[in-house]
Amino acid sequence: MNKKIQLLDLGQKDYKSTWEYQEQLFAAIVDLKIKNRREELDLPTPNYFIFVEHPHVYTLGKSGDLSNLLLSEKQLEAKGATFYKINRGGDITYHGPGQIVGYPLLDLENFFTDIHKYLRFLEESIILTLKEYGLECGRSEGETGVWLGVGTPFARKICALGVRASRWVTMHGFALNVNADLGYFDNIIPCGIRGKAVTSLQVELGVDRVDEAEVKAKILKHMAELFEAEFI
Repeated sequence: MNKKIQLLDLGQKDYKSTWEYQEQLFAAIVDLKIKNRREELDLPTPNYFIFVEHPHVYTLGKSGDLSNLLLSEKQLEAKGATFYKINRGGDITYHGPGQIVGYPLLDLENFFTDIHKYLRFLEESIILTLKEYGLECGRSEGETGVWLGVGTPFARKICALGVRASRWVTMHGFALNVNADLGYFDNIIPCGIRGKAVTSLQVELGVDRVDEAEVKAKILKHMAELFEAEFI
């Protein structure tokens, strides 16, 4: 069991090339697992964790509804945004500057074989991080991600979640709004959920800007504890 996770911080990188990079890493892990089984080997499978910030982009999950995108192709262009249909679960979401996106590419057989537990651990790493900033966050029944004001008329989502897994290998992940321009969410029905707001750490704290490097460090600390892993 390899519980080391290689940290890759890509800075700002466009969605398509990051997606292709994820696919390459994902395929390499899966291929090694197949080789191990076919040839009765026990070569350790690598784990990766990507931090990235994307230019403005909307992505639609495989079970998503295109009508949740409220912009035409021309309007997307005018806003300097791109759009992709992708192979994760979930509906439509937005990525952009000021948002911390995390893509774990883990062989869960190195940790535990439970997708539900995996999703809860991703959420928990964000919940514990935001708690350090004095925010009480939680889960909303039947809805993925991390929320504030659950069960009130002021429920608002601060972190979206959408993953893909095959042969216990994961890809895609979470998007935490830190200093994001929330106006871009007005162009979609986020995650296909009507009538619920989206928020950011900056808005909730009422500050000009939150230190994103500090937030990343806190996320990694909590992930390492939850997954009993070491980031290298």
